[in-house]
Amino acid sequence: MRKIECVIMDWAGTAVDYGCFAPVAAFVECFKAMGLNVSPAETRAHMGLTKLEEIRALFAIGHVSDEFAAKYGRAYNEDDVQQCYRGFQEALSTKLDDYSTPIPGVVETMAALRADGLKVGSTTGYTQAMMDVVTAAARRQGYAVDCCVTADGLPAGRPKPYMIYQNMCRLGVDSPRSVVKFGDTIADIREGRNAGAWSVGVIMGSNEMALTPDEAVAMDSAELKKRMDDVRYRMYAAGADYVVDDATALPALIESINMRMAGE
Repeated sequence: MRKIECVIMDWAGTAVDYGCFAPVAAFVECFKAMGLNVSPAETRAHMGLTKLEEIRALFAIGHVSDEFAAKYGRAYNEDDVQQCYRGFQEALSTKLDDYSTPIPGVVETMAALRADGLKVGSTTGYTQAMMDVVTAAARRQGYAVDCCVTADGLPAGRPKPYMIYQNMCRLGVDSPRSVVKFGDTIADIREGRNAGAWSVGVIMGSNEMALTPDEAVAMDSAELKKRMDDVRYRMYAAGADYVVDDATALPALIESINMRMAGE
């Protein structure tokens, strides 16, 4: 009988960095260093892509390319993208260690899944050099995965499925229908769908919610529910099979998926 063998986690906004704030701040800073303005909301709209691809997407926004042309007297080119990316890497390097705290419930949930015999993989929009910092910091705080795959050396990052397939190869999982992809961005949802895996979105702590833990606690309950419902809608619209409030819902959800597959 087919059943779920592996959960493939995203990192920032899913497993660590509640609210996905480290990359947002670094994107804003690297564009500001070039005299350009991007808003946190604009950076979040493309979150989940590789960081170089996100910078390309941000440069392509109308007001950003217009600001560049007004400031420099020409259209931006790939050299400018690469300059901004170097600035992003420098800005992010000062933040990663401080933004690698596991999101509440994740460590305990992964322990429960492993106790049930599941493997834990991961994909990310960060590079391997960035992940070397994140994985070490997260491990010191009790969170580790069995496999961490970046887009380095692969044909493409999200929403293409290659990082998921690489996890499957390394972890010995034969079918994508035995995989749950768990993430907090629209790119995560599409990555899971494109791989043929069960694509599951998470709301609290996500890039899509864009709240700190304190903001989430302090928010009026009606407003919080409205925001959560909006994120849930967008994730389902992107193709999510399921959307859960937080990681602690995963064990019961996986049991439900196993029962569903048993009846197919």
